[in-house]
Amino acid sequence: MAKRVTGPEIEKLIQLLAKVPGLGPRSARRAALHLIKKKDQLLGPLSHAMGDAYDKVKICSRCGNVDTADPCTVCTDERRDQSVIIVVEDVSDLWALERSGAMNTVYHVLGGVLSPLDGVGPDDLNIRGLTARVSEGGVREIIIAVNATVEGQTTAHYITDQLAGLEIKITRLAHGVPVGGELDYLDEGTLAAALRARTAI
Repeated sequence: MAKRVTGPEIEKLIQLLAKVPGLGPRSARRAALHLIKKKDQLLGPLSHAMGDAYDKVKICSRCGNVDTADPCTVCTDERRDQSVIIVVEDVSDLWALERSGAMNTVYHVLGGVLSPLDGVGPDDLNIRGLTARVSEGGVREIIIAVNATVEGQTTAHYITDQLAGLEIKITRLAHGVPVGGELDYLDEGTLAAALRARTAI
């Protein structure tokens, strides 16, 4: 059994950091040591920022985004096209689409995808909230931007079925060759999707 070389407070910091996605035990130890070495410049401000986030961050009751306001700043931005809703799996997907700057619309965060094997059904996702938003009127298009996995496609089909009968356009992200991608390095599924989604030039 390895001997403990630090106090319980540092061990707790390492254990908590190790739970952050992308950080394993070794990376967590390095991160903790770096924070401790830069106690005044990093550890103190980080502690205060995390305290503020704990106290002030909310989940938007309209779209599911995280913000310090409810409704969030995306939902209340009058410059956005409120008639187009992009449906995403998680907040990280919303942030990625925002970074692209491709569209100036609003979003709806599902909180995951349907996965019967993992016990995730329709009631575990924010699908009811989406149908309620569409039923309020004023929505002309739903863009389903879920991952191109079996669960993602199942979720997309389920949402399409739930919105059937409402006079709105339902689209999904194109799948295929990424910008800058080389055909030789792509898998067969991606190539097949790119061929099916081909467009005129």
